[in-house]
Amino acid sequence: MTLRNIKLTIEYDGKNFAGWQVQPGKESIQSEIERAIAEITGEEVEIFGSGRTDAGVHALGQVANFHTNSLIEVAKFPYAINAKLKKSIVIKNAEEVPERFHARYNVKEKTYRYVINNDEFPSALDRYREFHIPYKLNIENMKKALTYFKGSHDFKSFMSSGGNKKKTTVRTLTKCELFQKDGKIIIELTGDGFLYNMVRIICGTIIDIGLGKINPEEIPMIIESRDRTKAGRTLPPHGLYLKEVRY
Repeated sequence: MTLRNIKLTIEYDGKNFAGWQVQPGKESIQSEIERAIAEITGEEVEIFGSGRTDAGVHALGQVANFHTNSLIEVAKFPYAINAKLKKSIVIKNAEEVPERFHARYNVKEKTYRYVINNDEFPSALDRYREFHIPYKLNIENMKKALTYFKGSHDFKSFMSSGGNKKKTTVRTLTKCELFQKDGKIIIELTGDGFLYNMVRIICGTIIDIGLGKINPEEIPMIIESRDRTKAGRTLPPHGLYLKEVRY
């Protein structure tokens, strides 16, 4: 029997999960999907995600793959798995891919989105899906500051302690955008990789620029300092989304 490699595109609300990765005694996105697949295939499988999202972080387009001997038609996998999942996780697509495909190691680029509610009052309905800040923000300065992040830089100033110290902290961002939609401020960052909490720290720095605590022109100095204390706060996880993964 030929072992098949199945690629999944996944959307989830991370509010009630301890993150993507399996953790003893805690509910994770990975463990929930592995349980569902085991129920429909009768196999103990391990799924490999494009990356580990933290507790409370959401996904619009997380990607994962797993190997199976199951003969279930690939188009039926989303329906079968979704029937066994909690409603806060949805398989949006499944496709059969070459045996060598790996959801993590073959990634070329990822896009993360951070959603900010800048209204006077927070939303009762979206309180776990966006970060609320009621103070007036200078949007033009925030947009100007984002331009300095584009390109290849050592982003050590934007990494929380606990990140892998052995690997390089140089990353390349190809898109750094801010736009307003339906009363929200949305920041999207696209790059070849991200350090631990890098997106949340960049967005926290951009918020501080919007508040006038940091000038946009200071961004190159903050990057070059490689000093975490020079950058802004780490925004909470519930405003963060893994939007898209490209291969």
